[in-house]
Amino acid sequence: MAEKGKPPVFCEKYCFVCKGARSGNGICKAIQNLELKIFGKTGCIWGKARTKFYGVTPDQKIPEKSKKK
Repeated sequence: MAEKGKPPVFCEKYCFVCKGARSGNGICKAIQNLELKIFGKTGCIWGKARTKFYGVTPDQKIPEKSKKK
């Protein structure tokens, strides 16, 4: 999970399911939708960390104004 002030990068940059779904891949979207139904609206542990840090769920892109460094 994300430490205080340190952005969670796995869901955003390395998870092929979440990254693919956000870029529009239909197969990845289907897998991600199944994952979100199983784990809840914030998804797996990396999705939860991403939601907590950026304020958007794993299936949504990060708005430009809320990107943290």
